[in-house]
Amino acid sequence: MPFTPLHLGPALFFGVVLLRYVDLPTFLVANVIVDIEPFVILTLGLHRADSLGLPLHGLLHTFLGGTFVALLLVLVMTRIREFTASLMRLIGMEQKHSARSIYAAALSGIYLHILLDSRLYADIRPFYPSSFNPFLGGMAAAFGVWWFCVVTGLIGGALLVFRLARARIIQ
Repeated sequence: MPFTPLHLGPALFFGVVLLRYVDLPTFLVANVIVDIEPFVILTLGLHRADSLGLPLHGLLHTFLGGTFVALLLVLVMTRIREFTASLMRLIGMEQKHSARSIYAAALSGIYLHILLDSRLYADIRPFYPSSFNPFLGGMAAAFGVWWFCVVTGLIGGALLVFRLARARIIQ
């Protein structure tokens, strides 16, 4: 998937739909933070087509590495909970922030990212150390993932606008 922006589609849709169960700011960050890995590899020129370079999608694009990133994200998001809560209040989407909702958001957001990317990229090994990727598809799968991301983004955006408008009308 061309970097992170398309991941925000499913993040927005599921984040708004599951607002009661997941911390929205954590979920949004979790859906994109994994792509720091290919960004750094490309920026530093560490990726090469031959076997001497690093894969664009390495350890962070595995469930093992993703779990580690999720736990780090939980630590950060719990420390800035008051800040994110004030931002949510500011836009009229006050949320009960709990440790459970932050954990749920971090893990599910990162796992969703890994699952989506696993359909697209041959270098992803979601079950590392095994090299098996049962999710990898062809061009049709890539097209399906891209459309899924665009459609969920449009629906998620509409749901968000509706929710914001409703919050402002009720208040």
